[in-house]
Amino acid sequence: MTDTIAAVVWDIGRVLVQWDLPRIWRDAIPDDAERAWFCTEVVSEEWHFRHDAGEPMDAMVAARKAQFPHLAGLIEMYRTDWLDAVPGPIDGTHEIVGELSTRGVRQFAITNFGADSWAMFRPTFPVLDHMEDIVVSGVEKLVKPGRAIFDLAAARFGLPIERMLFIDDNAANIATARALGWQAHHFVEGAAPLRAEMEQRGLL
Repeated sequence: MTDTIAAVVWDIGRVLVQWDLPRIWRDAIPDDAERAWFCTEVVSEEWHFRHDAGEPMDAMVAARKAQFPHLAGLIEMYRTDWLDAVPGPIDGTHEIVGELSTRGVRQFAITNFGADSWAMFRPTFPVLDHMEDIVVSGVEKLVKPGRAIFDLAAARFGLPIERMLFIDDNAANIATARALGWQAHHFVEGAAPLRAEMEQRGLL
């Protein structure tokens, strides 16, 4: 393909770490159907996205408790047990991060992540130490797939967008990146195809 890639830019959720919101309630709501209802009608991923966009976790939880007072204890678990939603790494991608670092390839990240949950999560995930900079949506109050967060990242990373390879599992995020001129890999089949592309590009 090309040997001009100057940096790899990672998404985090479902690329570097597993992301499974209903897992928070796997023990508190053991019935699958009941848990599915709760995570669709009360604490859905769409509701969680407001945290990614910059809404504080405390405010979100308080408002949801007021709306569903009989479920207040379960809703509170979104705040107290949030790390259960990110149970471990995605197979194979951490090894790629390490190998890129060993080869001197610059690495960054752009992630949709709430500021409060990020403060809890970041110390638990040392692989991110390899990143020179991480643009976090909840901190910046800009979210993918909007253009503004990509423009901010490009300005902060200080490299031409056509020389950065962006990796994300979300098709809409990939579409925005490509429309703006980034090179991109849609992470849908795990680490093996990503590794193959990086080898083809001479990054690994």
